[in-house]
Amino acid sequence: MIDLRSDTVTKPTPGILKAMAEAEVGDDVFSEDPTANAFEKRMAEMFGMEAGLFVPSGTMSNQLCLNVLTRPGDEVIIDETGHVFNYESGAAAHLSSIQLYPLKGVRGKLTPELIKTAIRPRNDWDPHTRVIAIENSTNKGGGAVYTREELLEISNLAVKHGFYLHLDGARIWNAMAAAGIEPEFFGGVADTLSICFSKGLGAPVGSMMLAGADEIRRARRMRKMWGGGMRQIGLLAAAAEYAVDHHQKLLEDDHRRAKKFAQAVAKHPAFNVDLESVETNIVLFDVNEGTAEETLQKFSEAGIGLVPFGPKTIRATFHFQVNDDDLDEVMKGLDNF
Repeated sequence: MIDLRSDTVTKPTPGILKAMAEAEVGDDVFSEDPTANAFEKRMAEMFGMEAGLFVPSGTMSNQLCLNVLTRPGDEVIIDETGHVFNYESGAAAHLSSIQLYPLKGVRGKLTPELIKTAIRPRNDWDPHTRVIAIENSTNKGGGAVYTREELLEISNLAVKHGFYLHLDGARIWNAMAAAGIEPEFFGGVADTLSICFSKGLGAPVGSMMLAGADEIRRARRMRKMWGGGMRQIGLLAAAAEYAVDHHQKLLEDDHRRAKKFAQAVAKHPAFNVDLESVETNIVLFDVNEGTAEETLQKFSEAGIGLVPFGPKTIRATFHFQVNDDDLDEVMKGLDNF
């Protein structure tokens, strides 16, 4: 099967496996894993942050960030399509006793004008606005990317009102490739940042929380409390570092293939897609007749894996283990409709 269900489906490459096998390791609960320690320091410096903390998943990283920025009863402003709101099992309420205020943005992106409508007065009976959480690139928004100017505007708004800005960068690598923004820029606009290695970069597991040194110290204890304290994680950190060094340069090809696929979809009478919305490796398109599930069955019979993103919406996500020959086969699969 040509698997376009997600960019999380990649398998470890020989280079990743070699890096894991050769990694120098120690007990990370004792802060003694040299590979993990060095990688955390490198990522923090790369993104202009003071410190980093390697964690098993993007969900844990996001939730650690929210936890250290808030107190029980606080509120987080977020787009209604945000990962933290839709795909993290209600963790913000359960783990940190905070609530989310979802807003209807555009393709998963918030604007300062929209955020202002959700800012609470500081009454005893109101939840207190504490954090603005944004996602870059957006998942349910179809891979939309914030521009440098948009990020600065939201950051300035947060500073003006005394809020924190959390950036869910599960696909930050795709966002940087598409927008041409250098990684250290994000440390200048966000208070906390979550970056993922197991999506576009293709590492087998792992994300990292980036923040100030004090926040990382508190998050390290919460990581342990939540069951995320790991031992010889240099094996995983080595895999992630290899992916950063060798797979980041492949993202532009993923974006190119996504656009080429979207162009083929746009020409097909059975589907509808907004070509202007395809900025990165994600393509959202609608079926004109029938349901997404019925259409996905036909794709599956042709050996193509996709996922539903609504009653009539389908998502295709490109990654470095789908090459140009695979893309040709996927586009041939459109002939089944």
